[in-house]
Parts: sequence; structure tokens; C-alpha cells
Amino acid sequence: MAAILKSVQHDEAKKLDGNDPRPLSVIIVTYNSSAVLSELLDSLPAGLEGVDDYEVIVVDNASEDRSVDIALDHPIGVRIIRMGRNAGYSAGINAAAAAIEANRNLLVLNPDIRLYPGAAGILNDRLSDTSAGIVVPQIVDEDGIISRSIRREPSLKTVWADALVGSGIAGRFGLSETVFDPALYRDGGQIEWAVGAILAIAARTRAIIGRWDESFFLYSEEVDYQDRVRRAGLSIIYQRDARAVHIGGDFQSNPALCYLMSANRVRYYSRRHGTLPAAMFRLGVIAGEILRLPLGQRHRAALRGAIGAY
Repeated sequence: MAAILKSVQHDEAKKLDGNDPRPLSVIIVTYNSSAVLSELLDSLPAGLEGVDDYEVIVVDNASEDRSVDIALDHPIGVRIIRMGRNAGYSAGINAAAAAIEANRNLLVLNPDIRLYPGAAGILNDRLSDTSAGIVVPQIVDEDGIISRSIRREPSLKTVWADALVGSGIAGRFGLSETVFDPALYRDGGQIEWAVGAILAIAARTRAIIGRWDESFFLYSEEVDYQDRVRRAGLSIIYQRDARAVHIGGDFQSNPALCYLMSANRVRYYSRRHGTLPAAMFRLGVIAGEILRLPLGQRHRAALRGAIGAY
């Protein structure tokens, strides 16, 4: 039955393939995002240069600030989906995807993203490659410095290297989960996965992969989704000539987010590996956080998350 379903999904995906760029739906999931949302929306007209058919959808997870009002008042024209509760990032994406036509590519954006001119058009054009499942841009910080947004699949090697010597040192030897290779950031190419702040997703990918896993709520949902994309035989591509600014950093000052990020790292790995490897991975995360306890409460929260993950 699974083989039959997979065949049907791939047949449906083939119907969506073609040489011309697909219409694009921009999806922004908000939760008390009023401090950053306006600048993202302001960047969209220039960022969408080269895209003839687009729509902008804001999915709001019951924000208590002015996020919805800001979206409704913006001249770009925003369609609002109100979740009525804080349902999580994956649920927001799923709600938007369910409300649009199957032939549309997606551009999933964090509210703290700012697009460079033409970025969305470049990403959407690259999705015309029938081997492409997801395309991601070069991300820079507010000072224009390239962010190390490319990742390796989590493994015992990467978790223990990052724990014992830190990602900075481990990355120089290709042992970190974070990819440091300057040539890849300079030239672009195929990757394993990238941070989920901005992802361009092909309509064919939607047809094959289906829904995002809502059990992750926030963090590691993009790791799970991109793993499924690779397993389906589609590529994830780093497109360095498309650029975006990512403000980021909320989790570093929020212990609750640190807890959730750590717990979901363990949860993701445990679902894909046996009992012993999963236990060793959890110990790697725990060891890393214990070594960094003097650095502050976020590491204490992350330690609790690693211990308590189920």
C-alpha cells in the first residue's frame, strides 16, 4: 500500500513539472511579530521582482499584539488566516498550504526576514529545475555578514564534536552540524538542509511530501521536512545569488525556546535511530549543555530540554 501511495504521489508531482516558473505563495507565520513584520512586508515588493503571479498569506497564531492589523493595513495586500490559538510553526504552514492551489510554489518566511531585491524571483526560477525540492538563499545578518545557515544531518559525530569542542572548532574540520565550508557559501550547490527561516518549496515537493509534522511545534520541523525531501529523491539547493537578511536570535534570550530547541533535537534524532544511538545522541546534547552551564540560563533550560525530551 505504501508503495502504491508513493507512486501516486510522484505521478501527481510530475503533472506539476514544467519549464516555466510556477505562481508563488508567500507564507508568513506570525506570533506576536509586530516588532518585525512591517519591515518584512515592506521588503516584499522589491523581493518579488520577476514573479508575475504571487500572493502573500499571513497565518497568525493568536497574536496578542498588532501583527494582524499591521498585515491587513499593508498596501501589498495580505490574506489572513487566523489559527485561533498558538498552534505552532508547522501547523501554520499546513493551514496556508491547504488553502491554496496545488500548482503553487511556496516561499515560507519567518517574520524577521528581509528580502533583497529579486530574491524571491531567483528562488522561484530555480524551482523550475525538476530535480529541485527546496531552494534556499544566502542569508546575511544586519551587517551584511554571511550567516552559516547550511547544516549537516544530525549524527553522533556532529553532536559530540559540537559538545566537546564547540561548533567553531569542530566546523573547521568538517565535524560540526553547522557547515563552515566557505566555497559552498560562495558558490552555492546541493546541501543536506538549511535553517528554516526562508525556504522556497516546489509544488512537486508539496505533492510528494505532504504536510509538515506538527508534533515538533517549533524547531526541528524544518530538519524533519528537509530529510523527507531528500529521502524522496529531490535536491535541496543553496542559491547564493538570492539573498535575505535574517534578524534572528530570539531563542538566545528566551529560556523556553532554548528548552524546546534542545528537546526537539533529541526527539528528531530518536525517531530515526535505534535505542542505543538515540541514548548516545541525548548524552551528547546533555554533555554540551553541562559544559556551558556557566554561560547562563539558556544552557540550563536547554539541559532540561535534553533530559526531558521523549
